[in-house]
Amino acid sequence: MNNILFFLTPKAMCAFVYDDYTVRQALEKMESAGYAALPILNRRGEYRGTLTEGDLLWALKNMCYMDMRQAEARRIMEITRRKDNIPVRVTTSMYDLIQRASSQNFVPVVDDKDTFIGIVRRGAIIKYCSENLFPQD
Repeated sequence: MNNILFFLTPKAMCAFVYDDYTVRQALEKMESAGYAALPILNRRGEYRGTLTEGDLLWALKNMCYMDMRQAEARRIMEITRRKDNIPVRVTTSMYDLIQRASSQNFVPVVDDKDTFIGIVRRGAIIKYCSENLFPQD
């Protein structure tokens, strides 16, 4: 397997937040999506970073003082993020994809114009390896 597109979950099937969302909008999106981390995109579709539940928790404590009205006034790009998931290009080798996935739950994938096209979940890679390296008899 040499093509990372085999593992791609396309943008249309991904949950994400826009970089102009407020803290409250991001909280609501994360709650409805049920994920602990979401990609951040700008309105042009470019990948901007990763927002985690922990980032939101600390933002509520440090920026909003647990007041949801203030959470409506603060933008998520004001949040100090612990770590952004580093994207790969669609032409990235499988070796580099697996290296990146070893330290990230998901790997954002961008095209040659840095436009977000989807994610590769670490679980998809593990499932593929499990089924193909250790087939059940």
